[in-house]
Amino acid sequence: MLVGMATDTPHLARIWNYWLGGEDYFPVDREAGDQLSKAYPMVVDAARETQRFVTRVVTRLAADDGIRQFLDMGGGLPMAGETHQVAARVAPDSRIVYVENGRLVPAHARELLSGGPGDSTRYVECDFRAPAEILRGAAATLDLGRPVAFMLLGVAGVLGNDQEMSYVIRQLMRSAAPGSYLVLAEGSAASPAMAAAAGQYAATGAKIYYLRDPQALEQLFDGLDLVPPGVVPTRDWHPAQPRPAGADDHDGGDDEPEAYSYCGVGRKPSS
Repeated sequence: MLVGMATDTPHLARIWNYWLGGEDYFPVDREAGDQLSKAYPMVVDAARETQRFVTRVVTRLAADDGIRQFLDMGGGLPMAGETHQVAARVAPDSRIVYVENGRLVPAHARELLSGGPGDSTRYVECDFRAPAEILRGAAATLDLGRPVAFMLLGVAGVLGNDQEMSYVIRQLMRSAAPGSYLVLAEGSAASPAMAAAAGQYAATGAKIYYLRDPQALEQLFDGLDLVPPGVVPTRDWHPAQPRPAGADDHDGGDDEPEAYSYCGVGRKPSS
């Protein structure tokens, strides 16, 4: 359990940690997490599905595409199955930089990662709206002249303005070496229940989380080669086990299960 820092406002990274079975949260985060899960019971499934996506995409990029550098924005507090752990299982020489825009998460994360190996994993405290500062901070650990996987997980939800989000992505990818990847995963505005949960989260006094529809998410890959299957529900991006035809493990009906988050992966072309 986190110590030495009192707070009366819930933080999404700590709520996420609570939903995923971690121990690094405060009572206010547990209470907010419980309220949200009551309003939208599938929100915990959504968190777990996104975590499974992280495992699949990092494994695939490291094993199949030879990526050895990851810049993870919005990854939250480190726990089992995070980017640095997945990458290390595939390629022990991988280097990872996490970026968070609030003092709270990096301070705790540095403590939690203090026993890690060498200088391969680092945290950078930086505003998500400042890509030049992010790249300067990452350059102490990553070789930006070689391909990097930029993982923006939930960052678009923090930046509600589409133009602002597009600017951040353009600046990051413009400085990236050819063969670099952009990985996005976001809560879905296509889900009315998810939208209601986001409104309830904002009502707790926490920062607003902005949802996007799949079309808006796809536009953020402008100029990149979108990796098949494109922008899809998170559960459908190269699933470890294909979903049986007609399966619906949420409400037992015949309809397609609700997509509570969408994701996509794009590659920077050589020219």
